[in-house]
Amino acid sequence: MSVHRLNDEQRGEEILAVFDTAFGRLLAADPAAFRVKFRKMAASAFAFYRGTACLFYHDLDADKRGGPFLDDRTSRVWIHGDLHAENFGTYMDAGGRLVFNVNDFDEAYVGPFTWDLKRFSASIALIGYAKALGDEQITELVRIYAGAYRERIHALATGAKSDEVPPFTLDTAEGPLLDALREARSLTRFGLLESMTEIRDFERRFAPDGGSIELDAATRYKVLAAFDGYLETLPDASLARPDSYRVKDVVGRRGIGIGSAGLPSYNILLEGHSDALENDVVIYVKQAQTPAVSRHITDPAVAGYFQHEGHRTVISQRALQAHADPWLGWTELDGAGQLVAEVSPYAVDLDWSDIDDPEEIAQVVADLGRATAAMHAAADDQSGESLVPFSTERAIDAALAADEEGFAPLLVDFAHSYGARARGDHQIFVDLFRNGRIPGL
Repeated sequence: MSVHRLNDEQRGEEILAVFDTAFGRLLAADPAAFRVKFRKMAASAFAFYRGTACLFYHDLDADKRGGPFLDDRTSRVWIHGDLHAENFGTYMDAGGRLVFNVNDFDEAYVGPFTWDLKRFSASIALIGYAKALGDEQITELVRIYAGAYRERIHALATGAKSDEVPPFTLDTAEGPLLDALREARSLTRFGLLESMTEIRDFERRFAPDGGSIELDAATRYKVLAAFDGYLETLPDASLARPDSYRVKDVVGRRGIGIGSAGLPSYNILLEGHSDALENDVVIYVKQAQTPAVSRHITDPAVAGYFQHEGHRTVISQRALQAHADPWLGWTELDGAGQLVAEVSPYAVDLDWSDIDDPEEIAQVVADLGRATAAMHAAADDQSGESLVPFSTERAIDAALAADEEGFAPLLVDFAHSYGARARGDHQIFVDLFRNGRIPGL
């Protein structure tokens, strides 16, 4: 890639410039949160890669905009935007079924489908390197991912309805995916509530410890007004019982995840579907961010489709995720778009730390290839949104059919070259950070 021609000093300056564009305003508002974020990113090349989608798309853009397999349609499909090997996990769908699939749609947008596949492939190279797999083993894993994606897209494009191709559930998943689903099944709403709340005067309230921030009356009023706006964005069939939406308590939270540093957020405790205290529901209201992809997509029809970033995140997730969380909605607070969703008791992320056997890694990578294809196929003319008014799986299938032999090598070459670049960038970043070279920290 073109970035290899820069020396470390020049690349460091480039990384700082990209960070300033992506994080500058938030970093200035909350430097402490970014010190936590950057310490997490310093831990490994993969953690650095997870936190720098902005740099990834900057490099893709600098390299070349077009590319094989991209035409007018395959360049504008709903994409995840931050598809790496750890952005998969469990959730309870609207039908009450535990599903393993792609998660975390904060970066979702409309763009070239290959960008998701390249981002995932480079993440496999980084995980493989961290597990001391050889280059040939990494090549084989990326080929397996490409093959599973290709096979599933073709099945979906040639008649298999997405609900006939089983999602990953307790009945159909195997290996580490099944382990995650079984772990999710062992979790309970009561356990989640126990960790965040307490009973005071016969009613449940947020516990004063555990990272919650007491709100003043004015802020509480603003959050409750935003909550009223959120209710209007829920699907009509979302919940039958009006009392489900009765607010019991509101607190502030400080965003400290790799992706949410500096973003204000709030937790709201609701009555849930019955008077029983163990059925209370916690939802979060989080300021949505500008997705890294959007800085490199110039189509005004895409940017103009969304009211704000909260609206974009929700519409994208509903498009990409069949049977999404029934609490998923959006609102505005202080003029900024907000994402609203349940703090789910049943969320378990795929844990790569114990997946070391090469055969098991290959099985997981194949499953994630199939999950990626199902996600891309979900978001098209059938999803109820007019932004992508064609069958994405048919468009992608046709593009891949035009050059079957070139698809896997494209991803393999990218995985190795960008994996090496990310490892080098991680070292440059650590030196910038530890030597006090990041402005504002």
